[in-house]
Amino acid sequence: MDTKEPRPHTGRRRNEAARRAILDAALDLLADADGAPVSVETIARAAGVGKQTLYRWWPSKGAVLLEALTDRAAQDVPAPDTGSLRGDLRALATATFDAAQRPPSAPALRTLVREAARDPHLADLMRTFTESRRAAVRQILARGRDRRELPADRDIDLLVDQFYGFFWYRFLLGHAPLDATTAEKITDSLLR
Repeated sequence: MDTKEPRPHTGRRRNEAARRAILDAALDLLADADGAPVSVETIARAAGVGKQTLYRWWPSKGAVLLEALTDRAAQDVPAPDTGSLRGDLRALATATFDAAQRPPSAPALRTLVREAARDPHLADLMRTFTESRRAAVRQILARGRDRRELPADRDIDLLVDQFYGFFWYRFLLGHAPLDATTAEKITDSLLR
């Protein structure tokens, strides 16, 4: 990865261009890491900022990586509101499956999962990230229950586990597709 020209000093105020460069660099480096640690120094160099900028804006490298993942997920998988539970769940599944097939998300997530097995700090990072994604599914299901599209006695947390258990199983093992047809099938299965 080529290093960029250093950006002019912007003081304590966050510069959106620098923030975006840092988050993009963090995700790209994580995607290319292939198990090697990503350091604050390499993120700063790739983003064209000083490492003190990262420490001024984030308390740790993990916080940068978490924001990078969360930010990318928000871009790639926006919270749908189609007006129906089936439409929202299918749209979320389709966007999630699609985003998980593309760089830098796919290799970054695989690297984080692999590294989280050995690093307790990264394991906490993954738990925080996955909880934010679970919350998106939970919100869709709760909204569907409020509209009486989902029976009141359905266990929403179990449905969320089924959704993401299915996703992670196929994502990590790669034995079967995660595509629009699969999104339709998992939606139908969850709503039966």
